Amino acid sequence: MDIVALEEIKRVKHRYLRCVDLKRWTELADVFTPDATAEYGTRTYGDPLALTGRDAILGFLRDHLGGDIITTHSAGQPEIDIAGDTATGTWSFEDTVISPEHRVLIKGAAFYEDRYTRDGDGTWRIRHTGYTRVYELMLSLDDLPSLRFTAIRWAASSGSSLTNQ
Repeated sequence: MDIVALEEIKRVKHRYLRCVDLKRWTELADVFTPDATAEYGTRTYGDPLALTGRDAILGFLRDHLGGDIITTHSAGQPEIDIAGDTATGTWSFEDTVISPEHRVLIKGAAFYEDRYTRDGDGTWRIRHTGYTRVYELMLSLDDLPSLRFTAIRWAASSGSSLTNQ
């Protein structure tokens, strides 16, 4: 197995997750091929979503996970198979989404199924990403009277109040 390629693929997946959580949309664009596709199997937005093209994926993520939305995404236990300049990967995945505006906390787990391509510049990029949920739960922040956030990266600039009164 090509260990260098394996590590580069792991890094592109981790960069994808980090850029979503830190809202680094310009940096995130470089992890996808222009014709990338995404399938996000969440009921939060109704039926599972199918997106085609880097711009559509970035637009969805920016519109739905930007602003005051707080996210954490973790993926591990990768099973990656490499065949020349293409690869597939399965990742165990957990996420937390907090929306101060909607007063909701969403927590879930899933398995990502990804396809990767090594482009002409030698960089591995995501050609397809998608997941199927194992579970997803939603809690109203108002139903958690003892909830207190002691550190929030965006709190000072957003004016959001996540502490229950």
